[in-house]
Amino acid sequence: MPFEPTVAVCIDGCAYEYLEAAAQAGVAPFIARTLREGSAFEANCVMPSFTNPNNLSIVCGAPPSVHGICGNYFWDPDAQHGAGAAVMMNDPAYLRADTLLAAFANAGTQVAVVTAKDKLRQLLGWRLHGICFSAEKADQADLRKNGIGDVMDFVGLPMPDVYSAALSEFVLAAGVRLAQERRAELMYLSTTDYVQHKCAPGSAGANAFYAMMDSYLAALDALGWVIGMTADHGMNAKHDPVTGNPNIVYLQDVFDAWIGPGRARVILPITDPYVAHHGALGSFATVYLGNDVDAGAVLARLRALDGIDLALDNATAAACWKLPPDRIGDLVIVSRRDVVLGTRAGDHDLSGLTVPLRSHGGLSEQRVPLLINRRIEGVEPGCRLRNFDLFDLLLNRVAP
Repeated sequence: MPFEPTVAVCIDGCAYEYLEAAAQAGVAPFIARTLREGSAFEANCVMPSFTNPNNLSIVCGAPPSVHGICGNYFWDPDAQHGAGAAVMMNDPAYLRADTLLAAFANAGTQVAVVTAKDKLRQLLGWRLHGICFSAEKADQADLRKNGIGDVMDFVGLPMPDVYSAALSEFVLAAGVRLAQERRAELMYLSTTDYVQHKCAPGSAGANAFYAMMDSYLAALDALGWVIGMTADHGMNAKHDPVTGNPNIVYLQDVFDAWIGPGRARVILPITDPYVAHHGALGSFATVYLGNDVDAGAVLARLRALDGIDLALDNATAAACWKLPPDRIGDLVIVSRRDVVLGTRAGDHDLSGLTVPLRSHGGLSEQRVPLLINRRIEGVEPGCRLRNFDLFDLLLNRVAP
């Protein structure tokens, strides 16, 4: 059980620069004080730098090779009665490890989880005897399924739109209300990256978002909570700086041209139900090859392709990034910092991209903040932490 009430906050899409810019602009005084007087580290998120694998790494305290969640979306060979299909990785059946949250709840700690999007709720709430609901479906929460009812009245905010900063605000407001009502001793709050997909660090939109967040974090701090903040991934511009057009390598088109249609299947693990702000375009892809395809020859051509940062075989990628080898295909491809990967040009609806594309998934989005509003002991200077070290720091290394 935590010695003090403790909250871990996953700020979706939060590159370190967002916090620094908001602090320097004077709009986020609590974050500024934490950067200055608390414990502030640069950490790495897990690869691929997407939402599901990183949130599950944080709450399991382990990489994807342990918990099994290696994307938002993957090829499941057992789906459709063994025929195989590309499916969302939202079902807890894909989890290969229990969460720290469930373990604490089973030990008698009052645990609450609030996530922005419902796609994470079932995974984060797996075997959890406590409160667990999403802002996206807050109006549907009930005592039996979510451990709490009448969420709208409890939080006191209107139902937020899924494509808005208000979705994240609802998560934070719910966390403050749970703390005020002493409904939890340990909380996990996970926001959405809608703003970060739209706004660069230091922009008016980004600073307004972090000012809003700062007010809720300050309220939790005033209530005496130990607060840890990290991110599931960073965010970068993926467009031409002059034209604003997205920089895209359409991999399925590339493979069809190189080796013929039907001999390779490209999977984009960024894919989720909320594609309006990224068009299912990220910087990480996996590829399944036909048995008669020369993988070595394909890798050599990929590595020479403009826009590609890395192209690895299954074993190398699994070992390098601690990924489950049975869930990542024959090849893993990572694009350059300013480039995203697609399947076929005709498969992607870009009509929702009302501003130049910003996205994530690659090594260039691996650097994330890790902040705690208390002093931490036992971390060697220069040690490169991981975002999934957060609970260890919060529960075992906070200075008395």
